[in-house]
Amino acid sequence: MIGFYVLIGVISLVSWLISNKLKSKFKYYSKVQLRNGMSGAEIATKMLADHGITNVQVISTPGMLTDHYNPLKKTVNLSEGVYNQRNAAAAAVAAHEVGHAVQHAQAYQWLTMRSKLVPIVSITSKFSQYMVIGGIILGAATSGSTGGLGFYIALAGLVFMALGTLFSFITLPVEYDASNRALAWLKNKNIVSPEEYKGSEDALKWAARTYLVAALGSLAMLLYWGIRILGSRD
Repeated sequence: MIGFYVLIGVISLVSWLISNKLKSKFKYYSKVQLRNGMSGAEIATKMLADHGITNVQVISTPGMLTDHYNPLKKTVNLSEGVYNQRNAAAAAVAAHEVGHAVQHAQAYQWLTMRSKLVPIVSITSKFSQYMVIGGIILGAATSGSTGGLGFYIALAGLVFMALGTLFSFITLPVEYDASNRALAWLKNKNIVSPEEYKGSEDALKWAARTYLVAALGSLAMLLYWGIRILGSRD
């Protein structure tokens, strides 16, 4: 189990470093005020209008970096700082979340695939690790048919874990595409100046890295437990 704790430690450390860097980037670019004076809410509303989307509402949600698009309620949820602020960071986040609304309106295949997996992964992710660890313990503590049962419980947990990993990797093109749509619109519509654009681009780049680290971490965990479970059969 030492390898498991080392792996958890490494993944947690990298995630913490990326998360801290992201927060510092957003704090820095929050000081870069937009020359056009538009708030995050106004930018989101304009981007929706420019794409002919009239059935999506822009609303404010509590917290920091809690911004997201809700495809069921068709709302672009912007954190209070992004909703009201008029800076490069707010512009980047607002446009990024609208990017997801545009994906939804255009039936972007990766978003559609991700949305179909959400109800499945929301259930399997709650049980996968418990099943894997519980199955391994059961297999080690018993023998015969019961030991075999432990293996199959762990294997089922591994399949559940694989679904979570798949979900993490499908999320990557969804997030990168939303950022690309956002940056292209900000630039083509002259919403931001060249200096403001660089800030928005850098902020979204670091935001995307959090998803990349999460996906790689999920893959590392899957491989670790896969070797432990399948290797025990040799």
